[in-house]
Amino acid sequence: MNNETLIENEARAEALEQAIADQDLVATADLLTGMGTTEIIEVLERLNTRERAVVYRLLAKDRAIEVFERLDSTLQSEILSGLQDEDVAAVFAELNPDDRVALLDELPASVARRLMLGLSPTQRILTATVLGYPQGSIGRSMSPEFVTAHPAGTVAETLVKVREQLDDAETIYTLPVTDAGRLVGVISLRDLLRAEPDERIGELMSVPESMGAEVDAEAAARHCADLKILALPIVDREDRLVGILTVDDALRILESAESEDAARTGGSEPLRRPYLATPVASIVRSRVVWLLVLALGATLTVQVLDLFEATLEQQVVLTLFIPLLIGTGGNTGNQAATTITRALALGDVRPRDVLQVLAREVRVGVTLGLLLGSLGFVIASAVYAVPIGAVVGLTLLGVCTMAATVGGVMPMLGKAIKADPAVFSNPFITTFVDAAGLILYFLIAKLVLGI
Repeated sequence: MNNETLIENEARAEALEQAIADQDLVATADLLTGMGTTEIIEVLERLNTRERAVVYRLLAKDRAIEVFERLDSTLQSEILSGLQDEDVAAVFAELNPDDRVALLDELPASVARRLMLGLSPTQRILTATVLGYPQGSIGRSMSPEFVTAHPAGTVAETLVKVREQLDDAETIYTLPVTDAGRLVGVISLRDLLRAEPDERIGELMSVPESMGAEVDAEAAARHCADLKILALPIVDREDRLVGILTVDDALRILESAESEDAARTGGSEPLRRPYLATPVASIVRSRVVWLLVLALGATLTVQVLDLFEATLEQQVVLTLFIPLLIGTGGNTGNQAATTITRALALGDVRPRDVLQVLAREVRVGVTLGLLLGSLGFVIASAVYAVPIGAVVGLTLLGVCTMAATVGGVMPMLGKAIKADPAVFSNPFITTFVDAAGLILYFLIAKLVLGI
C-alpha cells in the first residue's frame, strides 16, 4: 500500500467519524459503501458501543457478515446485544464453527443456548464438536469443516469432491488424506493440479504433520507457524482427524498470546479488545491489581532502608546512588526475563535447560557488571572519593550479576510450575532486585567504608 492510498484511507476514516459524530446517517452510509472491510473494522474499533451498533446496522448484509467475522469476540458480543433476535440468529449462523465458539464464550449462557438451538442440525453438531474440547486447547480453535482425500482415490475424483465442498470448507489448499477416519497423509492443491487425473492420492501424498486436539493452542499455533504450512491437521488420541488449524487462525492465536505476554510483562492484565473500544473501568481493573501487588512488594525496599538507616546517617552520600543502583538492577533483570520469556515461547529453551540458562546469564551479568561497575567506579571516584567509587563499582557488579541470573531463571520456574512465564517476569523481578540490591549495596558499603 503506497502513501497516497494510506492518506486516502485516513481521510475517509476521519470523514466517517465526523459523519457519525454529526449523526448524519445518510453520509455515514455513503462513506461505508466506498470503504474496504479492513478500513471499516479499524473505524468500528475506535467507536463507543452505541456508535458501533449504529454503524454496523448501516452495512449491507454481505459486508456486515464479513466485518463481523473479523471482529474480536468481545466486540461481536456487544454488537449482537444491539440487534434484533432474527438478525442475531442470521449472523450467528453465518460464522464458522470455531468463530461461533469464541463468541459463545463471551455471551450469557441463556443467549448461547438459544443461538445453538437456532442452528441447523449439521452446524449444531460441528459447533458442539469444537465446544467439547477444553478452553485453551487447539481443539477449541480448530475448524471442523474440511475436505479430505482417500489414498485409494484418483486425482480426478478428489478434484470433483473439492469442487462440491468448495463453499463449506475452511481451506482447500491443503487436503488431509484419511483412511477409515485416520490421518495417513496430506496433499496440496498444487500437487493435485500438477498430477495426471488417473494417479492415486496414495502415490502423491506426503507424510503428515499433526497435533493432538488437547494440545495447548499457542503451542500448536507456534508449530504451524514454524512449519510454514497453510493448514495443520488436528487429530484425537486415536489419530482420527477431527479438524484443521489454518495459518490465519494460528497467527491470530500467536498475536493474542504475545499481546497477553506483553501486558503481563508490563504489570497489567491484557485488555483482549482494542484500546479505544475498552471502557475506562476495564482498563483500571486490568492495572490496579498489579499495582497493589507491586506496592506491597515495594514495602520490602522501605524495610531495607529502615534497617540500614544508621549506615545512611554516617555516609549521606550513599543515598545519591540508590536510584542508579536499583534502576540498573531492575533494567538488567527485565532484559534477561524478557529474553528468556520470548525464548520459552519460541521453544528455543525448555525448563530442563535451566542450568544452561543459569550459567549463561551469570556470565552475561558479570560482563555487564564489570563494564558498568568500571564506569561507575571512575565517575564516583572522580566526583567524591575512591572508597565511594569502589562501593558503587562493586555494587553494580553484584547487582547486575544477581539481576541477570534471577531474571533468566524466574520465567523458567514459572513455566515449570505451569504458570505464565510473563507473570514471573518484570514486575516481581523489579521488586525483588530493588530490595536485594539495596541489601548488597549497604553490606558492601559497611565492608569497604568500615561503618
